[in-house]
Amino acid sequence: MFKRFFLKLSILFFLILVAAGVYGYFWVKNLTPEKLLQSSFVQDQVKEKLGDENTELFNLLPRFLGFTQPVNYLLLFQNNTEIRPSGGFLGVYAVVRVDKGKMEVLKVEGTEILDRNTPEDWKPTPPKVISEHLDVDRWYFRDANWSPDYVESVKNVLKLYKGEEGLLADEINAVVAITPTVLEKFIEKIGPVVVQDIEFTAENVTEKLEYEVEYGYDDKGISFHERKQIIEPFMLELLSRLKINSLTKIQDYFEIIEDLTKEKHILMYSFDEDTQKEFDDRGWSGRVEKTEGDYLMWVDANLAALKTDHAMERVLSYSFEPREDGGILATAEMEYIHNGSFDWRTSRYRTYARIYVPVGSEFIDSAGSMAWDRTDKLGTIDQGEELGKQWFGAFISIEPGKTGKLSFSYLLPESVSKQIENGSYTLFVQKQAGTIDHGLTLGLKFGNNIVAASPEEIELEWGDSVYKRSDDLRVDREFEVIL
Repeated sequence: MFKRFFLKLSILFFLILVAAGVYGYFWVKNLTPEKLLQSSFVQDQVKEKLGDENTELFNLLPRFLGFTQPVNYLLLFQNNTEIRPSGGFLGVYAVVRVDKGKMEVLKVEGTEILDRNTPEDWKPTPPKVISEHLDVDRWYFRDANWSPDYVESVKNVLKLYKGEEGLLADEINAVVAITPTVLEKFIEKIGPVVVQDIEFTAENVTEKLEYEVEYGYDDKGISFHERKQIIEPFMLELLSRLKINSLTKIQDYFEIIEDLTKEKHILMYSFDEDTQKEFDDRGWSGRVEKTEGDYLMWVDANLAALKTDHAMERVLSYSFEPREDGGILATAEMEYIHNGSFDWRTSRYRTYARIYVPVGSEFIDSAGSMAWDRTDKLGTIDQGEELGKQWFGAFISIEPGKTGKLSFSYLLPESVSKQIENGSYTLFVQKQAGTIDHGLTLGLKFGNNIVAASPEEIELEWGDSVYKRSDDLRVDREFEVIL
């Protein structure tokens, strides 16, 4: 997806040259790409077409397209119908080299192939939860994205990729991740894509690709080891279609990409400091946010539940109230609604859930945790501190057609209590990468009347000490209350 985005920009660059006419050609033909892109004419066109706020990003285009030196990209295809902390299960990866604008696909394959060839003496220890629920004796590349912070996951991805002797492991310049939602959005714009006599539409592309690599390959006489061979021709055909349509729809594509990055279906990391700073500033690198006030992030990890996330509906509820003995008791609860039934891609939903909250939060209680699926035995509650946050974690399983709830109760740290005592409160609810649009409800009891809030409550809720909101988690959400 990363290369597609900058392919669109390069096409805009080409159109600018055409618009400049023959005189413009003779003027620019001896300029370097950097000088050309920095010319006042091109900069004015960029501002007009893409907006002033995107000029800086456009100026990095020569680096992205390998004009200063060849660039090697590691592309991660994170399947969000099997959600993992930084976006989805790593089922497929690709290595792409871009040199002076020319793209070369060096490898596309299923991660299980790389994992299968792991050196016997390479045995990094996985988190206990992965070891127990996935029954593995080492930490494999396919399970590398265990951190909800994409940058941290990339560090582990590259470590395991190198340990498993991945192609160009020491020469990767950038790591880009996309989810199937990206494919759906672009096919929705360009229309159906036909590959190997299979028609992929926005509605069926995710399910059809999953079926082809899980079952369809066998019907065609393709070996198990080659079952994901369809991915490369599919991506090349999609790129070709996007290239053709970009001549007239670049602004539409840019808007789609903006939405997909905000919703964290596209994540980017670069070893180039200037480029990475641009990604960080735009929120494209999937970092866990640093905050001064209250904070909440719910992170699920599908553990051996097939592609069941496609059938799951979630509603995250967050509430708190002052305690008589001091402090503020908060509760974060996720309601899991399983709308599916047992089939080739759907099973009981098995997830290890973690919540990330402000450092200094003190665990009080939990409800809904399970030791394993199909048991009434309560599970253990894990906790720790990382990424500048406190976290609590537990396992839960939900049968098809059923609803399950998991909650964590904890005391908010003194820093949040003091903020409220001083008459203000802020909350940042961060979206897990790869998730679609979970429901979000707030019921915050302050003890003092609310003077103003952003976003505001519906008018019927004004004039009391409780802040109530119903939103979604399509993107990160920020809230501020004045008391």
